[in-house]
Amino acid sequence: MSAENHTHKELQQPTILSYVKDIPNLLSLLGLACTVLAIYFSITGIYGAAMIGMVWAVAFDWADGLVARRLKGRTATDAKFGGQLDVVIDIVSYGVTPAILLLSYGKFEPIFLVGAFIMMTAAAIRLSYFSTYGLAGGTKYTGLALDNNSLILVSVFLLEGFVSNETFTIILYMSGVGLAILNVSEIKTPKLSGNPRNVWLLAIYTLGITAIYSLNLLS
Repeated sequence: MSAENHTHKELQQPTILSYVKDIPNLLSLLGLACTVLAIYFSITGIYGAAMIGMVWAVAFDWADGLVARRLKGRTATDAKFGGQLDVVIDIVSYGVTPAILLLSYGKFEPIFLVGAFIMMTAAAIRLSYFSTYGLAGGTKYTGLALDNNSLILVSVFLLEGFVSNETFTIILYMSGVGLAILNVSEIKTPKLSGNPRNVWLLAIYTLGITAIYSLNLLS
């Protein structure tokens, strides 16, 4: 490649922040904002607000994919950047956040570091595997998709008010580690976000979870 062509290529390369204008990426970043709130409220012990942040992070995660598939004019590079952004955000939303939730609820006792490490390790391996091999047969995930972790944990947390703190701590610990095991298992699960019916179900679930925990916070 000549020096002139190399310079021309550099001039044509988009800036880093130019990708923020891409609507799917913007939705991804809104999901990341919800994740940051979930982490903050987990650390401060306002778990109802953390649950709301976690479920909305999933909603925005699904939304960015839906918009990306329908948006015209996106290039292969746009899609590649969006995919990389999703992976980075997913490890925070579905790996780091549940681990911090477990640590916080366990009062940051050392024993909870084990569970947190297992959860984050499983998330990292799961995402790396998916980035390498994609969907099995083009239709199913190998291992439980990570977004299910948040959807399940926000439901598990509804039990908190009905059992003792000690009992729920065990339930939360076992749930987090159990989900981590499923994340790296060989089970095949369908791609839920690709079905319009599931999108509507997620919308109803998100609004329902938001309403329940909002009422709990206000009471």
